[in-house]
Amino acid sequence: MKKHFLALGLAAALLAPQAAGAEGFAIYEWSAEGLAMGGARMFAEDDAANMAYNPASIVKVQGEAFKTSATYLSPHGKYDATTTGGVVSGKNRIHPAWAPGMYYVRQINDKEWVGMGTYSRFGMVSQFERNSVAGSNAFSSKLNGISLGVNYARKLDEKWTGSVGAEVNYVGLQLDKNAFAGTAYASPLHIEGESYALGWNAAANYAFDDKNEAGVVYRSKVNHSMEADYDAHGMLATAGGYGSAGDAYACVSLPESLTFGYNHKFDDKTRVELNYIWTRWDRYQNLDITFTPNGGHSFDVPQPKNWGNGKRFALGVEHKFSDKYSGMLGYAYDHSSIPYEGGDFMIPTGTRTTYSIGGQYHDKKQTLAVSVGWMDVGSLDFKGDASHGDTFSNVHTRDSYTKIASISYQRKF
Repeated sequence: MKKHFLALGLAAALLAPQAAGAEGFAIYEWSAEGLAMGGARMFAEDDAANMAYNPASIVKVQGEAFKTSATYLSPHGKYDATTTGGVVSGKNRIHPAWAPGMYYVRQINDKEWVGMGTYSRFGMVSQFERNSVAGSNAFSSKLNGISLGVNYARKLDEKWTGSVGAEVNYVGLQLDKNAFAGTAYASPLHIEGESYALGWNAAANYAFDDKNEAGVVYRSKVNHSMEADYDAHGMLATAGGYGSAGDAYACVSLPESLTFGYNHKFDDKTRVELNYIWTRWDRYQNLDITFTPNGGHSFDVPQPKNWGNGKRFALGVEHKFSDKYSGMLGYAYDHSSIPYEGGDFMIPTGTRTTYSIGGQYHDKKQTLAVSVGWMDVGSLDFKGDASHGDTFSNVHTRDSYTKIASISYQRKF
């Protein structure tokens, strides 16, 4: 077991710089089966990816299992920005991203299980033309996030199971913008940093009978204190007070969440899951950055966000066609948390509706699953901030969507 844990930990360290999400901030595509069921996969049988969806369900893994997955996300979208010269239209530069996942679960005895997993909980990629209207706000934004978690689960009796766990959350942030565009200080500004922080989770399942089960998962907030480097150019560096380079510092809390799920088996072949996730996005009130030029004095640049709390609904159906083949369908609806005066080109995402389908092959030793999804991203309206150099008064995003594909492989030992 120690060898498997060491290998998974090393894999997490290697994957961290590559982990990313598409449009949006929260990531739920943690396996091909999970994507196929819209993220409503809290009660899967014999699936090591339960580490991500519901750690209390790792007790459904018999013996020892290792699973790996890769999810491809390709965002697309357009915008209309109102400027002093009229409405200017543009679109994002397509920049696909990958969300990896690796999971290991081992049954210790008939009542205890232990698991380990690495997957992306938060991430985003947003890119626009450098000299476009969007560039005055953010022409390139990348948040690479990955979590490494360890959980202990136990069957408390015939109906109750529970789990507790710890998480190390990594965040790598890269921002590029044309700071103070339209003024004498217009210059490119690049910020890049990373942070590690700790969090925890707890989960519980209750089986009403052989056909009905309910569960809840709580994930704590994760407080990041990010230290970064920045490079300033042009007038921003010489007369704007930033200097040519220096340090940047910001505190951001990734929010806690509550997930509720219900599973119903119609028979031995077909089951349905319902899922609701509440995320406390109102913790994202500000993105205040402190700049300290090399050899200079520190100064703050406040950026209010004032997000609202998030609500996500999901429905997933799984049907076994035979002893070896299964099919899955999924639907998910994510309500947008971004207000008019808190939006930006970093995360130009409205309400998200995802439709997905997938298939699975399984035998006694291995499981292979593939799935595809279509995320219809609703429009978002947000206000420009002239005090920070935005060259637009407001923006309307439109025609946004994300193409998703995922593959997973699991091996039993």
